[in-house]
Amino acid sequence: MKKRTPISEIMTSDVIALNKTDDLEQAEKLFKAHNIRHIPVVSGDQIIGMLSYTDLLRISFADAADDYAVDVESVVYNMFTIEQVMAKNLVSVSSSTTIKEVAQLLAKKEFHALPVVDNNVLVGIVTTTDLINYLINQF
Repeated sequence: MKKRTPISEIMTSDVIALNKTDDLEQAEKLFKAHNIRHIPVVSGDQIIGMLSYTDLLRISFADAADDYAVDVESVVYNMFTIEQVMAKNLVSVSSSTTIKEVAQLLAKKEFHALPVVDNNVLVGIVTTTDLINYLINQF
């Protein structure tokens, strides 16, 4: 295992992002269609927040199985904007940050994804799943 491997080696660079003007129904569709749990929120090419699937679950019945829940979700989703629900106080890393540094940061914090930002532009996202897959590949 290399000690100075940059996060750019394992991050997702083809980032699925939401615009701050998108709605929460669009967010849910992206979460489900791409089987992901975190989506950066951008204004232009600047990251302004991070939305997690857990954020949606907190305000809705997104996991509910009956048809009634779909109607309730629509009403609830229309009550909030992405900007109201997303995490705004972001911690980000650069693409040259080492995998070890990212692992240490994620181990200390209560979140599971970090935006990767170079020169104030979103260039990727790294998640705890990326780190686990990296470790698995080492064995």
